[in-house]
Amino acid sequence: MKKEFVVIGLGRFGGSIVRELVRLGADVLAIDTNQEKVDEFAKIATQAVIADTTDEDVIKSLGIRNFEHVIIAIGENIQNSILTTLILKDLGVKQITVKAQNDYHARVLEKIGADFVVHPERDMGIRIANNMMSSNVLDYLELSDEHSIMEIKANDQIAGYSLIDLDIRAKYGINIVGIKRGEAIIISPAADEKILLGDILLVIGADVDINRFVKKMMS
Repeated sequence: MKKEFVVIGLGRFGGSIVRELVRLGADVLAIDTNQEKVDEFAKIATQAVIADTTDEDVIKSLGIRNFEHVIIAIGENIQNSILTTLILKDLGVKQITVKAQNDYHARVLEKIGADFVVHPERDMGIRIANNMMSSNVLDYLELSDEHSIMEIKANDQIAGYSLIDLDIRAKYGINIVGIKRGEAIIISPAADEKILLGDILLVIGADVDINRFVKKMMS
């Protein structure tokens, strides 16, 4: 069976989620209060409707509680985002992901039961900043306020050495949990695994420790 999603809010963030979910073969109900956006996504999503999701009766009439996962990507209206989240939680929706506008908004969403809270603009800013600081940092995923996973491209400073030679865990307090080598991925690489030039290292640890490693070994 196809996975079924609801995306509420069809701005840049919500719209990109709709497009990608459809591309991946999911059924998507797309919702917005703007007629033009709904008309645009009627050609893309499984179904696109105009609806006010702060109205519990409207949500019930759309059968949203029967969907596996709802993504709330409402733009600037924090109040509507919070109210929509509350209604969906009360109706027993299994998984709710909500776009947060700021840290205060995120704290409120977490307190009222949002399963996942995302900060797309902030996260993109962090990715861009990391890429600017070092061309070897390819990607970044925040795990908590202080811990992350980074994709770091191996340079000639570490190429040719094994993990045990580099002793990264002891020196920096971080772990290499995987190595991407061409099309292959080495999960939990052995201590004697040699790093090759151009390998992509999946590094996990505290932000301060990862940044220390990047400055020392990737500059």
